[in-house]
Amino acid sequence: MTDQMILSGTADIDSLRQSLITGSVQVQQQIIPQLANLGDEGLDVLMEFLQQRREHPATWIDGKAYQVLYNSDAPQVKEFLLDCFPEGIVPLKSECGINYNPLQQLLAMQDFQAADLMSIQKMCELAGPMAVQRKWLYFTEVENAPIVDLQTINNLWLVHSEGKFGFSVQREIWLSLGKNWESLWPKIGWKSGNNWTRYPNQFTWDLSAPKGHLPLSNQLRGVRVMASLLSHPAWSKSTKN
Repeated sequence: MTDQMILSGTADIDSLRQSLITGSVQVQQQIIPQLANLGDEGLDVLMEFLQQRREHPATWIDGKAYQVLYNSDAPQVKEFLLDCFPEGIVPLKSECGINYNPLQQLLAMQDFQAADLMSIQKMCELAGPMAVQRKWLYFTEVENAPIVDLQTINNLWLVHSEGKFGFSVQREIWLSLGKNWESLWPKIGWKSGNNWTRYPNQFTWDLSAPKGHLPLSNQLRGVRVMASLLSHPAWSKSTKN
């Protein structure tokens, strides 16, 4: 099957299935929405695809396939997800017993604004009751955040955003700019000229946003907190599940 057939939507279901399994990321990205529009046949292929990849760490391609299924009303899909992915596509590991299922659900629905608020809430839960009450974090609380939990939050954002959002993405951009904060802010869409992006209406709550735009850890108060977050040992260790 040619890429042109994929792009034009003229490929048959068996060809789409084969290309979803063996194709490049770009091809897979094109195929998933086509399968979503093919009714039960297409949903069956997506379920089969996720089942085959179940033993491997989820990528954002898995995330896109999961999102289609998660937002489907088909009874067989709901049963499949309940049986195979009861907590979602990303393992929800926590050293502190924090429940990340609500965050995964919001991200699966692509409700990035609500997911952003939920991320801040979960990070405050990690820091304890005082942080939960004040709804923001001191930089020392960020430094002491468990590696496993930060990796879980980060993986959720990565997998459900086509790899565009997450703390590790922000760190990668920050490092590429020589750790220059004044270069980072406009690069990720948090500042334009001398003007800070105003919350919430000036932020972009969908995948058209600049890479690294979310989550909004600037709500955690100041550069020192952001520096603690992007320098955290979570990012120097493997983030694979």
